[in-house]
Amino acid sequence: MSNDVTEVVPGVFRIADTCNVYVIAAPAGGEERTGIAVDFGSGRALDLLDELGLDRLTDVLMTHHHRDQAQGLRRAVESGVRVHVPPVERDLFERVDEMWTGRQISNDYDLRDDRFSLLDPVPVAGVVPEYRTANYGGIDVRVLPTPGHTPGSVTYIVGRVAFTGDLIYAPGKVWSLAATQWSYTENEGPAMVILSSELLRREELGVLLPSHGEPMTDPQEALEQLSTAMQRYVDFRRPHPWDVRGLLANPFVQVTPHLLMNRSSQSYSYVLLSESGAAMVFDFGYDMSTGLVHNTSRAARRPWLASMPALREHYGVTSVEVALPTHYHDDHVAGMPLLRDVEGTEIWAPSHIAPILATPLHHDLPCQWFEPIPADRVLGLGETVRWREYEITVHDLPGHTLFAAAYEFEVDGHRVLVTGDQQDGMGIPGAGESARQEVLNFQYKNRFQIEDYRKSAALYRRLRPDLMVSGHWRPRWVDDDYLHMMTERGEELVALHHDLLPLDRLDLGADGVLCRLTPYYASVRAGGELTLTVTVRNPWPDKALATIEPVVPPGWRLEQGSVTLRLPGGGMEQVHLRLGADVVPRRRVRLAVDLTIGDLRLGQHAEALVDVVGEGIR
Repeated sequence: MSNDVTEVVPGVFRIADTCNVYVIAAPAGGEERTGIAVDFGSGRALDLLDELGLDRLTDVLMTHHHRDQAQGLRRAVESGVRVHVPPVERDLFERVDEMWTGRQISNDYDLRDDRFSLLDPVPVAGVVPEYRTANYGGIDVRVLPTPGHTPGSVTYIVGRVAFTGDLIYAPGKVWSLAATQWSYTENEGPAMVILSSELLRREELGVLLPSHGEPMTDPQEALEQLSTAMQRYVDFRRPHPWDVRGLLANPFVQVTPHLLMNRSSQSYSYVLLSESGAAMVFDFGYDMSTGLVHNTSRAARRPWLASMPALREHYGVTSVEVALPTHYHDDHVAGMPLLRDVEGTEIWAPSHIAPILATPLHHDLPCQWFEPIPADRVLGLGETVRWREYEITVHDLPGHTLFAAAYEFEVDGHRVLVTGDQQDGMGIPGAGESARQEVLNFQYKNRFQIEDYRKSAALYRRLRPDLMVSGHWRPRWVDDDYLHMMTERGEELVALHHDLLPLDRLDLGADGVLCRLTPYYASVRAGGELTLTVTVRNPWPDKALATIEPVVPPGWRLEQGSVTLRLPGGGMEQVHLRLGADVVPRRRVRLAVDLTIGDLRLGQHAEALVDVVGEGIR
């Protein structure tokens, strides 16, 4: 073989390219000799098939999205090679043009190397299944998430051979420290390198094959050196040492003997333990988080299951049977689909949260996860359900968001209420200026309503929990002073809104929104039809006429013109608008309605976005 091709282990060939490209020969069994590639560089592998003894490549598996790994993928696609990519980074392959057109570059605090991506999109066959084994071209490949070099990086394991991408360059060394700095002054990437190295050390590996560097035949020692060196680096950049490996060893804190708090997650998740060995989790967003990048794109958000080994080792958990969300925000639900796919976990969601999870962007709400999360079981508000030896009651808990729930149960002799992000739980009642008031975590875009915290305070007084646990703050043991303070804060919040808004004349609500369109973001085939639902609320105490004028761009068709609704005092009505889409494909077409309610002229008060989809547009 030439200097360009080296057989590094039997049946695995390294091609010197813009990165190390590894070609794995498939087991012989037919007339055609095939193989798969890990990473692709400039595509030289296609020029060396004869030297590799292969007729063609069937698949290429990408460890991450950087150009030195991926710049030749267009050649792969044109040659009929299927491209498979990490789930977190799919958009940086097939929709990378959106990154280039939308990526902030002025006053930028997001330091990830996402601009070291492909210059143009390439189609992908699919994403690789993390924590599971899949067969590509007759070769079984296990996929493990190993963030660090990028948030979405993965390692592929074939037998005892690990293809590690740019996680490690040599024992104790990385190819790039700069790539691990994801945001300004922070340590998310370096800390993730430590976690990924430690998790990879748990595998029975014989050799590490990096994207840059030479094969490492003592994986345990190489990864241990990297973990230790990177820990020194992390501590150098922090005012106090950060025991990242200790966090991985046991991220859980016992709130009571059978209730655990995952202190590593963003936000905290809680684990209810059954004597059977089964577990239930309340919320499961970004497990083992080392911090969030100042960017909310899919490629900046990494769900994984790094806390699961400690849950089994320290607490004897045999299965995570059920996951329940307190609300729909991504930091509370992002990891639930992975839990379901890998652990077989069922997702139980309250009746007002389940539709939000199942159809993201049907409503205009912040902090929604990218993909649908359908519920396996829908729970009624006020319903008490039994799981193992526990009875769990679901309570409506609007405030932080309209679509939120609290869960009540008894464990180890204590009545517990799981409250999500409703309030911070850190208020200290007492006399004088030194008393710390409770911070009520309301956000108007989450559909906060003026009396929500009055109602939640009444719920707390009625239930009188011993313990309240929340998403971003430490568990709170509850006493009468705390309940009294919550009542006062709820009343104060109502009074503030009445002082500041013209509610004595007309009820604009907390957010001032009187009309909404659903679906808020949809897609329609070019020339096809779309139905929008218009929901209108009357701010006047008496009945009023509402006039709705659809606003559509040129090329769209209206089945009807203006619509008039009779609204009862303070009431709400809906109307459906059928629209015909333009024949020209286009992303994010803006539709709106011009609204008048009584003598209140609101103008183009509500909008919706539509992708008109044609060939080549998704």
